[in-house]
Amino acid sequence: MWLAAELRLGGVEVTVLETRPEPDPHSKALTIHPRTIEILAFRGAADAFLTEGVRIPSGHFGGLDDRMDFGALDTPFPFTLALPQARTEELLEEHAVAAGARVLRGHRVTGLVRHRDSVTVEVEGPDGAYTLEAAHLVGCDGTRSTVRAAAGIEFPGTDATTWGWLGDVVLERPPAGPGISVSNAAGGMMAVRLPGGLHRLVGGTPQDVRPERDGELPLEELRAKTVRITGDDFGMRDPVWLSRFGNATRQAARYREGRVLLAGDAAHMHFPTGGVGLNVGFQDATNLGWKLAATVRGTAPDGLLDSYHAERHPVGAALLESTRAQTALMTAYTAEGQALRAFLSRLVATVPAFSGELAERLAALDVAYPPGPPAHPGVPVGTGTAEVHPLTGRRAPDLAFEGGGSGLFALLREGRHVLLGLDRDPDPDPDSDSDSDSDLNLDLTGADTDADTTGDRLADLARARGVAVHSAPLAGTSRAEWSGVRAALVRPDGHVAWASTEPDDEALFATARAAVRAAVHAPVREAVPEPR
Repeated sequence: MWLAAELRLGGVEVTVLETRPEPDPHSKALTIHPRTIEILAFRGAADAFLTEGVRIPSGHFGGLDDRMDFGALDTPFPFTLALPQARTEELLEEHAVAAGARVLRGHRVTGLVRHRDSVTVEVEGPDGAYTLEAAHLVGCDGTRSTVRAAAGIEFPGTDATTWGWLGDVVLERPPAGPGISVSNAAGGMMAVRLPGGLHRLVGGTPQDVRPERDGELPLEELRAKTVRITGDDFGMRDPVWLSRFGNATRQAARYREGRVLLAGDAAHMHFPTGGVGLNVGFQDATNLGWKLAATVRGTAPDGLLDSYHAERHPVGAALLESTRAQTALMTAYTAEGQALRAFLSRLVATVPAFSGELAERLAALDVAYPPGPPAHPGVPVGTGTAEVHPLTGRRAPDLAFEGGGSGLFALLREGRHVLLGLDRDPDPDPDSDSDSDSDLNLDLTGADTDADTTGDRLADLARARGVAVHSAPLAGTSRAEWSGVRAALVRPDGHVAWASTEPDDEALFATARAAVRAAVHAPVREAVPEPR
């Protein structure tokens, strides 16, 4: 749903084929992490999530007793949101439909045929089988992806060796607070409060560490496991959902096979430790959306769509490493395992840098993509050698600008690249009533200096390539990494495409112009047929 909305933001016609006639009432995922909230915010879609979600200012790594403090994170949203996946999906579907996406429920993809210039999608709908022609097809269809299999994309990894269980139940004597976490030789369990008077109990025991999967989870088994671990059943009754899940871990060998791409669980599967799966899939879609839209529009530089795999496959690999490490901690039931848990837990509690690093990784605020074209155009500066600023590829925070008003996130609302001019006017005219564009003391177009104001020339450059422009110095001095940056180009997904501290005006203007031209090609005027 998020990918559909992002494609519509990029001006592309999109159809969502959803197998389920109705939304799934069961919520595998509950947690929305800070980076996901940031993305929702810079698309103007965060308010409902912030209103309905329960804010949790800390997070756990592998169920350790001591929790990471998210309050130290550099984000406007230093917390996770607890919100059932069913509601998250509902909100995202509303967002996609409002953006103009066509959503067809009860339509199941059964196969595909790839052509040089299109993909034929084979579908089974309520009225029978049919085909749909599309420029590209993205499989967002989960770990058992039909699209992945039909495209011949391998899904290597490991089978399950341990099993977890969960139950959404009513507790007559619930634990105090939003939840509890208990780990000992008998097993590990968490209890989290859900909307509607329910609690989710999720955990594992030494008896669950085996490759064989048991059958359905009865309430009495859940009760017995809970009592064994915590000493209390909390008066559990009236189960709404009881389930088991394994730690099978796999990743697609390729996220792109020609005109077929993968995102979310179709690209990676893992044990649901840390509540990161929904978030990484959402962030896959954010990375892919603007690139695929630019490709369909004909404004993408060569290789842009290939950069989706190049950037997101390593993130998926890191996700699998993290969840495997957390699984090892969560199933460390021996005396030695419990000692390891206690040791690492004390580090979380007593070493802020350690806790902060874990929190930043879990929150996905640490994700940085390798610099270089086409997603991050490296351009000649100064002496003619290629220079890449350390900010290139990193997530841009919600920068604040002098004069107040909205920060950087608001500038990303339209899903376009944003060119920032961050110089101060050396001799501002206090009587001038011009807008912020004309305050920029840089002619980033290289145009005749007698023609227009510098802001007009900068706006002309941006307008020619569909790039937004904002010219104002940064407010405050708290961001040392941005110190001295005179200009920067921020991608639609909020990562820095290019930045420069180049002191020479002519060199800076030339590199800014080259960066914009390399990032966004002139639009192709040929009409793109709508999918049938």
